[in-house]
Amino acid sequence: MPTIKKIVDLSHALTANTPVYPGDPVPSFSVATTIENEGYNLFNVFLGSQTGSHVDAPYHFSNQGATIDKMDLKYFMGNGLIIDVSHKRGKEEILLDDIKNYERQIEIADIVLFKTNWYKKAGTAEFYGHPYLSKAGGEYLLSKGVRTAGIDVINLDATGGTQFPIHDMFSAANGIIAENLANLDQVDFETPFIIILPLKLIGCDGSPVRAVAVEFQ
Repeated sequence: MPTIKKIVDLSHALTANTPVYPGDPVPSFSVATTIENEGYNLFNVFLGSQTGSHVDAPYHFSNQGATIDKMDLKYFMGNGLIIDVSHKRGKEEILLDDIKNYERQIEIADIVLFKTNWYKKAGTAEFYGHPYLSKAGGEYLLSKGVRTAGIDVINLDATGGTQFPIHDMFSAANGIIAENLANLDQVDFETPFIIILPLKLIGCDGSPVRAVAVEFQ
């Protein structure tokens, strides 16, 4: 039976300062009870369904799409492939050619993640002018049977526009998108096992996640 050799946390910390997509609810945390007064510590936690590192269900972009609680859990864990696109600049597309270099690895991947290292810019204005996946790139992944794709920026599409072709196509394909991941550059082993389990939020468009990459030995 395999044992765990290493775990890399791929999640942003959740605080009142965690960056969110423009217009999304701002997270807040407050003390509800204390040991001194009630005998136990408890917090009020207010989060949007897309706060921090999160996943999008098909319902996020289609009223007919499945909500997060209806998605098979197999979409949220599996053999991962991290595609290095850290050379990309702000608002630059991740092209089909960038992905085809990994064609052999994609054949055996359940989850494909794009490493831009843009997560390091969280808290700056530059954070929202991130690289994003091209329409051709998204179509290629779906044609290869990849139904879960993610990235370490706040949006797999371009932020600030009115068109969301990647979200639309993954929604139509009953797929999952993971966004606002972190620390992909710390995954220094091949074929990581990725886990991005959502909360069981009934009827919701997505969920915050605790995402990890696991190395087995």
